This record gives sequence, C-alpha cells and structure tokens, in this order.
Amino acid sequence: MGEILKAFFVPHPPLIIPDIGNGEESRISSTIEAYHEVGRQVRDLSPDVIILTTPHGPAYSDYIHISPGSRLSGSFKNFGAPRVKFEFNSETGLIDKIVEIARSYGIEAGGEGSSREGLDHGALVPLYFVSQYYTDFTLIRISIAGLSLEQLYIFGYCIQKAVLAYDKKVILIGSGDLSHRLTSDGPYGFAPEGPVFDKYLVETVKEADFKKLIGIDNELCYKAGECGLRSFAIIAGALNGLCVKSNVLSYEGPFGVGYMVAELTPGSRDLSRDLYSFMENKHKTEIEVIRKAEDPYVALARQSLEYYVKKGKILEVPDYLPAEMINQKKGVFVSIKKYGQLRGCIGTISPVTNSIAEEIIQNAVSAGTRDPRFNPVKEFELKDLVYSVDVLEEPEPINSIDELDVKRYGVIVTSGYKRGLLLPDLESIETPAQQVEIALSKAGISKGEKYSLERFEVVRHR
Repeated sequence: MGEILKAFFVPHPPLIIPDIGNGEESRISSTIEAYHEVGRQVRDLSPDVIILTTPHGPAYSDYIHISPGSRLSGSFKNFGAPRVKFEFNSETGLIDKIVEIARSYGIEAGGEGSSREGLDHGALVPLYFVSQYYTDFTLIRISIAGLSLEQLYIFGYCIQKAVLAYDKKVILIGSGDLSHRLTSDGPYGFAPEGPVFDKYLVETVKEADFKKLIGIDNELCYKAGECGLRSFAIIAGALNGLCVKSNVLSYEGPFGVGYMVAELTPGSRDLSRDLYSFMENKHKTEIEVIRKAEDPYVALARQSLEYYVKKGKILEVPDYLPAEMINQKKGVFVSIKKYGQLRGCIGTISPVTNSIAEEIIQNAVSAGTRDPRFNPVKEFELKDLVYSVDVLEEPEPINSIDELDVKRYGVIVTSGYKRGLLLPDLESIETPAQQVEIALSKAGISKGEKYSLERFEVVRHR
C-alpha cells in the first residue's frame, strides 16, 4: 500500500534563484532558509515520487492537466538563466491511476490538450531547492483548472486514493504565491484585500482548517490577486480525512507578493476531517431539492441534454407540456452549472424553431455539448448539473446605458454583422458599464467602433 509521507505549500518567485536574483534574493532570506528546510526534510523522508501542483502549467476551465510522457524537463531560460535546468522521470503508472479514479468521481484529468513543453517556474523553483538535497524520485506535475475549490479538493482526494492503491512513498508539493497586491510598488499595486487574504490563508494553514480554506470568499481572492489557492486546494484534498499537523515555516512579502512556506504532516484517520463526505452529502441533498423543485421549463432542459448524451439523439417534444411552451415562439437561453461554476450557456436572441419547447431542447443540447469554452458534457457529469432557462421578451432599442438596469434588463450590442448579448442579473456584474463592456467583448466589437444598444427582459426559470 502506498503512503503520503508529507505535504508542503511553497512559493515560486524566480528571483529566489541566485542566477536570476543577482543579489535581490537576499531580501527574502526567510523564504530561502525555509526552502532549505523543505529540501532537508525531503532528503530525510526519501520519497519514491513527488507530486507537484502548479498554477503556471497548461490550465483549462474544466480539465486538470497532468504532464504526459516518461521524462519531464525544464529550465529558467525565460528568466535569463538557461543553464539552470532539470530533468526527471515521470511516474506514468500512478498518473494512470489518478486519472482513472478522478473520472469515477466526475472529474476529467490527463495529458491531453496542450503542446506546451517544459516544466514551468511554478514547478522549477521548488524542484531547484529539493534537488540540492535529494534527486532519487520520479515526478508528477499537475496544473490547476478553473473548477471550483470544492472540485479541486475532491480531485486531491482522488490523488490520495490513487497513492494508497499504488505502493509507493509520495511527497506532495503545492506551489503558489499568495496575494500579489500587498504594496503600492508591487507588480499589481496595492489592494486592501491583499493583506487580509494573506492573513486569512496563513492562519488557515496554521490551523490546517481545510473547510475554511476552500470556503474562502471568491471576491476576496479576486481582489487580492492571489496565485496559489487552487494549487493548495488540491494538496489539501489529498490529505482528506487525516489528522494533520501543520507548521508555517516562513511568511514574508517584501516585493509586494506574499510568500509562505508550510509543512503539513499527515497522521492517523480522523472522521471529523472527512470533508469530502460532508461535501458530497451536502451536494446530493442540494441536487435532490433542486430536482424536486424543477418547473416544466427547467425539467425539459435537463431531460433534453440527458437524452442526447445517453442516446445521441434529439428529444422529441413531449405532449404533456404547458400550452404556452408549445404554442409560443421566443428566444431562449439555457445555462448549466456544476458545483456552482458555469458549465455551458447557449441561447437564441430570437426564436429559430416552432416553439419555446423546441427552443429549449435545441439550446440545452448546445449548451452542454457545443459551448466552445468547455468540453462536451459526459454522462458521468449529468447527476451534478444544475439548469436554468431564460425566456427572452422582445428587445427594445435604447439610446444610452443610462436606460439599463443590470438586475432587470439584459443588453444586446450590435455593430454591422457583429452582435453580442449579456443576460440580466448575473453574478459579479454590478454596473451597466460592465454589462456593455462584456457584451462588446463577446461580439468582438472594439471600443472605437460605433454600435447600437437594445435592452430586454427575461422570465427566468430555475
């Protein structure tokens, strides 16, 4: 049986490497000393495999990339130090096991999709220090994805299960900086949320409170300009259900970026720390409540996609629907979410079929299988999907954004053949200016182009 020996959270500033920092690395001496301590601990533990998560590898919205191939290599040539380079054997058997288990939990992962070569600096910086003390290991590099923190945590739990089934000793390294907005002279300036985020995360790691870690406010994360949270969430998930002793070895932020080095030592099983089971039970209960509350519009959207994914055919319009769904023709948007994250959204401004029902059927299938931002929905995901249906009222032209209300009206922008739409009452859209800016971007209309505005109301079913 395999074993997770230890986990580390580490930062990845390239200037910490002497060939790059040229003396500037002396300003983060606490981080350097903590990194050497990590290296010494890795040497003493002598793992067979190091699994490293990084926010700077190939990243996708709904697919976790694991570097393929039998050899992984990279250098700091992009930072002016091409002679500082590394090469490691990969642990392909364990990768296959992780991918297999993740799929059984409804998460897609693997080595498809990117031709990008070489280890990124998020991986190379920690490997630089580890390799000074120990090199007799194989490497697995895992990139983050745009999935929710809950799903990334569940993926980490899949890593734990794969390791236990693989019969190798493993160390986990979560690479990631904290806020990039700690000081006005930092790379992204100052935001008051920056220090708040860093204090929150450091205290959370000290307490090994993973529920608090993945429950952090999204708006705080965004405004703080954080880097490593998704990477850390995966590692936390790999320690699910275990007693964890945590120690923050260092924290500093002299360049306006937060750097934390922490060690997490797993112990015996602790049912009170089985966050996966808690989340899964909560999720199933929420889905059951949502399914029972579906009106005919939402139920039809769900049934349409489920039928298409399972049978490969378009659902015929059922004969038990309300009369207005059969007799009226309107534009319809179908939105799909998974664990609170958008999974697909496709719609029609004006009707292109003979009824609202047909419009829902066609657009539900398109939202699940043809939204270019996402991979097509797979059958194993269907149980986790939540649907909403917006039926559009007739658009009306307006003269300025002053006539918009983001809660009440959606907006349509048009310039020649280019047209973009944004629905009303969307998360994080607070002003008409934001609403119009996003609609223009979706339409491919530049700020200098002339465009016309229309507004519309919707009847939202969810």
